[in-house]
Amino acid sequence: MTHGVDISEVVRQAIFALALIIFAAKCGGELLVRMGQPAVLGELLIGVALGNLGLLGVTALEPLRDNTMLRMVAEVGAILLLFEVGLESDLVQLLAVGWSALLVAALGVVAPMALGFWVSAWLMPDAGWLSHLFVGGTLTATSVGITARVLKDLGKANTKEARIILGAAVADDVIGLMLLAVVSGLVTVAVAGAVPVSGIGWGTISWIIAKACLFLGVAVVAGRRGAQRIFAYAARLKVAGALLAVCVCFCFVVAGMASLAGLAPIVGAFAAGVVLEEVQYKPFVERGERRVEEMLFPITTLIAPVFFVVMGMRVDVRSFASAKVLGFAAVVTLVAIIGKQVCGLGVLESGVNRWAIGVGMIPRGEVGLIFAGLGSSLLVQGQPVLSSTTFSALVLMVMLTTFITPPLLKLAMARER
Repeated sequence: MTHGVDISEVVRQAIFALALIIFAAKCGGELLVRMGQPAVLGELLIGVALGNLGLLGVTALEPLRDNTMLRMVAEVGAILLLFEVGLESDLVQLLAVGWSALLVAALGVVAPMALGFWVSAWLMPDAGWLSHLFVGGTLTATSVGITARVLKDLGKANTKEARIILGAAVADDVIGLMLLAVVSGLVTVAVAGAVPVSGIGWGTISWIIAKACLFLGVAVVAGRRGAQRIFAYAARLKVAGALLAVCVCFCFVVAGMASLAGLAPIVGAFAAGVVLEEVQYKPFVERGERRVEEMLFPITTLIAPVFFVVMGMRVDVRSFASAKVLGFAAVVTLVAIIGKQVCGLGVLESGVNRWAIGVGMIPRGEVGLIFAGLGSSLLVQGQPVLSSTTFSALVLMVMLTTFITPPLLKLAMARER
């Protein structure tokens, strides 16, 4: 009975917390959108505010930091968000992004990764190399939603620069998520075998890289064939919402399989989204049902903000009183910007504004936050891979890179004119 009462209390907290978080997230998102910034920044800032009310003497929300159900909802939000990103990534277009976009994406991963690892090792020598990998991995992400909007506002959405940026961003996400699969696999090995991070050899690393590539390859090839059969049978269903239910179940199954393989579930969710194409569920559309992206959008706009608010609640603003933390955040932000400027060197065509391409790849956005959030939640020998201060510094980097992109991109395009 006592156990049942405890569960009821957790559920009650989660219900009220979800009501508060969803409402607050929309208020914060609305405020930032009115300021010309993406809603995700408002959701983050609201989370930071809610998570630090204790500094003002308001302690009622403190239990939410460790609420299991709330954390589960946040994780589901991240999985559905990456599934949606995968749905918007056309596999055929991804394979045909062009050499310039592919080189831009490759440089946009390698340079920030190397710089982030070096800075982390320099400023945090006591942290393990897995921590340095997660810092570098967070810097590899690219979120071009705000870049695409600025280019559209400037009437440059159909330029060579815009096409290269958008193509490179999709390839960048794929490479970054493969990197995330490898790093999370290393953590899984360290935890499962109770092996110290320093004891992981190159043989283990090579096997994890091969396993990550193999999983993604099998998920894409087998997933495409399996999805065709699944939707062929599902098309016989007449119940309302069958298409969305089958797609979400497919997402969860592939995400679960990724977890069983020792990889991050969001990697599987992204792969599930990539393999689904409209032609596979065409019978549903022909009989009047909406496309999967349209049906999924209301769910992700409701649940995904919970993830970003919870991420914000993990930020301890007291850590920013430390000159060391602020210095680390400043240096990481600087190398995050510099690392993406290297992208311009990958452009093969002449007459292309390379500076604009580098600036367009700067914002980290959702994928960067997911990378950092995973690093702060994974434990090795009882300690998080990313400490709370490092996580706070990375969140600040994500916000700063997103804030500075619009004015810099407008300046770069104006200089071209």
